[in-house]
Amino acid sequence: MTPKMEEGERQQLVIVTGMSGAGRSTACKAFEDLDWFVVDNLPPQMIRPLIEVASKARDSLPKLAVAIDIRGGRLLEHFHDLSEELRQTYDVQVLFLDASDEALVRRYEQSRRPHPLQQDGTIVDAIATERNRVRELRSQADVVFDTSELNVHQLNQRVTDRFGEPDHHRVQLTVMSFGFKYGTPTDADIVLDMRFLPNPFWVPELRPFNGRDKRVSDYVLEQPGVDQFLEHFDGMIAPIIEGYLRENKRHALIAIGCTGGKHRSVAMTERLAGELRQRDDVTVSVRHRDLGRE
Repeated sequence: MTPKMEEGERQQLVIVTGMSGAGRSTACKAFEDLDWFVVDNLPPQMIRPLIEVASKARDSLPKLAVAIDIRGGRLLEHFHDLSEELRQTYDVQVLFLDASDEALVRRYEQSRRPHPLQQDGTIVDAIATERNRVRELRSQADVVFDTSELNVHQLNQRVTDRFGEPDHHRVQLTVMSFGFKYGTPTDADIVLDMRFLPNPFWVPELRPFNGRDKRVSDYVLEQPGVDQFLEHFDGMIAPIIEGYLRENKRHALIAIGCTGGKHRSVAMTERLAGELRQRDDVTVSVRHRDLGRE
């Protein structure tokens, strides 16, 4: 048996289970987005060998989520003993996903897929049979999510709120400068055009430098309209970030362009990144796509 570890060092394991149709696949995807290693539809008796392997590879598999469901059949009858044994060595939590019969029937009718236990019976009968079989599983759960009124984004957010690290409660923003003459980034979520500002390229003493140079940055940021632009940007970006968080959009690219991607876009990218870093709901990285291409 694997030796016991200190509490802060114990291998983390979340066992995701619950009613069929209650959102297990969505929850597994949420764990993947949180950088957990996820195994779906694993027979319960395979959990021990899997977690033992994961414990020997802690650097690459520090967090493990395993989904089991009614397809585990009679193996579920021994789940209580297995989970109690695992808790002696590992940091184990059981997440049970539930939903009302009405919600489950509606989801199966919309998906046009049969319930795993339906066979020749009705969906209602299959749900009743499953609910009876997983009653003890639910009673052993550490966390129960009722997904009856949740859409996929809301369930994803519930998983993130409960199991995510602090950084997963933020949007990871990349602020990137670029030159329009090299093409607009195809993966940009927001594109801002700095060509409304005078181009330092036409100032001989500034032409050799780029927007990270204080002389160029000062020239760009002191132009008429910049203060108004920055003020409106702050008002614009706040509801967008809040919406990204609600919709579980965790990564976004703000592309800031000028003609060549050397002066105006670079200076504004650095300035906006600094502004965004003052927020507590984002993490910010900076890229200058076309700097040095001229």
